[in-house]
Amino acid sequence: MRKDLLMNITSYTEMFLIRMGLIENNSSKIQLQINEMKQVRAKYDTKEEQHCTCYKEPLKPIPGMTLQESVSLDALTKYLKHLEGKYAEIEELMSKKYVPIQRKADLDEEMTVVLERRDSTENLNNELQFSHQRLQVISQALTLWVKSDRSRSFQDIVENIQKSKDLHDKQGIVEELLEEDPSKAKETEILLYFIERFNELISLGEYEKAVYFAVNGPRRILHNIGTVNKFKAIGKIRGKPSPLLLFFESVFSISHAFRHPVDAVLTLEGIKCGLSEKRLDLVINWVTQERLTFSEEAGDVIFDYGEQDTYNKAKCLALAQIIYSECGLHKKALLCLCKQGQIHGAMEYIQQFKDFTSDDLKQLIKLCPNIELIQCLTKEWNGKPPYLSFGLAVLHLFSVDMKKVGIKLLQEISKGGKDAVEHLMINDPFCSLEKWQEVANVCLQNGFDQLSNDIMSVLRSQAGVTEISEEDDTVNLMQHVFW
Repeated sequence: MRKDLLMNITSYTEMFLIRMGLIENNSSKIQLQINEMKQVRAKYDTKEEQHCTCYKEPLKPIPGMTLQESVSLDALTKYLKHLEGKYAEIEELMSKKYVPIQRKADLDEEMTVVLERRDSTENLNNELQFSHQRLQVISQALTLWVKSDRSRSFQDIVENIQKSKDLHDKQGIVEELLEEDPSKAKETEILLYFIERFNELISLGEYEKAVYFAVNGPRRILHNIGTVNKFKAIGKIRGKPSPLLLFFESVFSISHAFRHPVDAVLTLEGIKCGLSEKRLDLVINWVTQERLTFSEEAGDVIFDYGEQDTYNKAKCLALAQIIYSECGLHKKALLCLCKQGQIHGAMEYIQQFKDFTSDDLKQLIKLCPNIELIQCLTKEWNGKPPYLSFGLAVLHLFSVDMKKVGIKLLQEISKGGKDAVEHLMINDPFCSLEKWQEVANVCLQNGFDQLSNDIMSVLRSQAGVTEISEEDDTVNLMQHVFW
């Protein structure tokens, strides 16, 4: 009995020791985890302290003031006035740096008024100069007539003086005017000053002032390609607007104030500059609102830009159409309409300007292979016969490697059946019998067997037609109508 008891005690002791070992192992693991958590917590507290140090405590003293001054009403009042003065300076600086956009509109209007006043003054000055020269001639003639024996009439003397002045060389006339009219010499001095000052500003790198001088020079003396080339040579300046673009913006914005619009060369260069700077918005405003001189080259530049920038292609086509229409380039204007998908507008344009030949229309469908356009051209339009032969159009498309468009056209006409084919052939006075045979062969070669049979059936069913001769290539399908 005692032996069994001792064995039980021994087994219980071993189990206790094993459990104590497990508990100690678990305790050590838990203690390690607690230590790791303490370290992480300590690192987090350190970061929080560093983060909070960047904020100012609201209860700290005012910088630059002692504790006694911070509780003194006089010192605080003085410091408040100091802060108000700094605030007023900053506000004044902001008002000079930034101007409301409405102010720009007011300045543009003021500039327009000033330019109009300058132009009217120039006109008045020219009239007065002419009157002055005429009075000089009369005064000189009167002096000669009084000193003479008065055998010649006063009118003869005046005419002789005028002729003698006309015989002077141009250099002599210029020198005479400069001697007798001080305003001419003054004006020449002003022109020279503007040119010299402009070149000086360019050399000093003050490009914005140079733009101002170039735009507002008298008689638009700096509105020329030479000025454009100087601004081109400067190129782009990092962080600043292009001087060339600023020049064209200013020139075009005041163009409506001049009696003569901006010439074609400057217009073309301005449009190129705007597009190169990706400022299509400016080009749209210039073309639609300002007084410019358009040219075919300007229209081509915008058209080509639209081909590259597909997102703005529709806008570019509309602008190019405006320019082409202004220049009387109706073929290119019509192409722009078609590429915009304005087929009905294009048909109205063709009807309005009756200068388009069948070759022009063939070239049009080659450049713009639109099925709707071809269908409108080969059918009656507003009660008028078709502008283009359907058969010749199909043959033309296959001859210029536009087989896919020709097949689509055949698919559309084949949907209407034999009646549609017959109506189309009868109303087509331009396509000969031999050409219709070629169309039928084309249909047969491209899998349109039924359409080919319909065409041949219509050809055979025409009154007075029994056989189509290979030699007779001048026979017209509508010939029997006139017999």
